[in-house]
This record gives sequence, structure tokens and C-alpha cells, in this order.
Amino acid sequence: MTISATQWGSPTATRRALLIHGITMTSNSWEGLAQLLVAEGFFIVAPNLLAHAGRQGNNDYRISAFAEDLRPYFVTDMSYDVIIGHSFGGAVAVSLLPFLPKMKETTVILLDPGLEFTEEQNKMNLNLFLKETANIKPVDVHMAKNPAWSRRDCVLRTLGFSMCDRTAVEIFRQNSPWSFKSLLKNIPPHVKITVLVSDPKFGVGICDLEHIPRDVERLNARALTGIGHWIQYECPDAIMDAIPLPGARL
Repeated sequence: MTISATQWGSPTATRRALLIHGITMTSNSWEGLAQLLVAEGFFIVAPNLLAHAGRQGNNDYRISAFAEDLRPYFVTDMSYDVIIGHSFGGAVAVSLLPFLPKMKETTVILLDPGLEFTEEQNKMNLNLFLKETANIKPVDVHMAKNPAWSRRDCVLRTLGFSMCDRTAVEIFRQNSPWSFKSLLKNIPPHVKITVLVSDPKFGVGICDLEHIPRDVERLNARALTGIGHWIQYECPDAIMDAIPLPGARL
């Protein structure tokens, strides 16, 4: 595979974070959150997923294939203090659990992750993908629709659409039935997972608290009132609050 990623901070930093974007996004879409992490002493790596950001796809679009594609980011005992996945990237992040070093405490944060869709929802997502990649909305449309976003966020959203290979539609076809919540039932003892879910009143979220298994050790989930699917754009502080920081946010 070809390594394609955006990095922030110093490679000599004592803490590392891996950020995994969702469908029709790119690694640099994490810019805002990455800068907050750099200020807290992190070195950040954000890969570009298969068929995104100019990367070619292949014939295998199962979520397990996306996780396997990221294995080079764990070579030579490479480890991360924090792994964050948004939307589809959340399902990919959970699929990475078997790859994590067993002696390294890791915090995994899932942002409105796509873990469970009915057949009808999956078909709707497929059709929406085809529509939005065929008719890419300009930056000003995203700004009008999402007043909580910065202009930079809107530019990066448009860029993500324009650089997404339309063969990525196979993600929806090859992951049917779309059911990955079971991956949360066996969390390794060195991993803690926080799931942040968008406000169900917004009606545009991907995840539902009912999709999150209950009574699982080291798993915490909560909905964010007044926040939509794009948590990293609308409420980055909620993400930072979920990250163990020395001497802060006790």
C-alpha cells in the first residue's frame, strides 16, 4: 500500500493520536481538532482511507479491508494514546482493536459512528452518496446549511467530495447487512472506548444510543445535546474532554 496521511505536531512528542475520517472526507478534514491536540502535546497522524483523497480503491470495500489497509500505521510497535474515528471511520476504528499493542493503554473515541443500519437505511445512504458525489455542493451551500462550521470546515467538506472515488459506493454494497455493534462487546483490558452520539432531535445522526451495548466494561456512551453528526466541527471540546490529559479535565 502507499502511505497517504496528514500529520501535525512534532514526531518527538510524548503522546500520539490516530484520526480516522469518514466516507467522502479526507485526512486534512481533522485540521481544527488536530490543532487542539497539538496544543496538548500530541503528534497526530490522520490516514486517507482507500478510495479517498485521490487514493485508488480496490475490489474489497469491506470494513475489515479498510482496517487491514491501516495496519502499516502500527508497524515496529507503533502505538497511539488516542484513536478517534468519525462516522464510517468509527466502525473502522473499532475494527482496529485486534491490532493494538496489548501493553499500551489506549483511549478510543467514536464520533457518531456508523455501527448499525437497516437494509433500508443502507440503501438510502448508498443513494445519498451517489447523489452528493455526482452534484458536489459549493462551499457557500455548506456554510448556509451549517452555521456552526467554520469556512475552513466547509472548504474541507467540499474538497472531500471532490477527491472521493465514486467506486467507494461499494462500501454500502459489500457491508450488507451493516451490523458492527458486536465489535464493542469484547473490549481488550488495555482499551477504553467513549462513544459520542449526536442529538437525536436533529434527525441527521448516524448512531443511536440503542446501538451501543450496555453493561460493557470500559465502554461509555452519551448523546450531545444540540450537536449534529459533525461533532469534530460543532463541539470539539466534548472530544477533548474525553481524552485523559495530565493535570487537566479532572
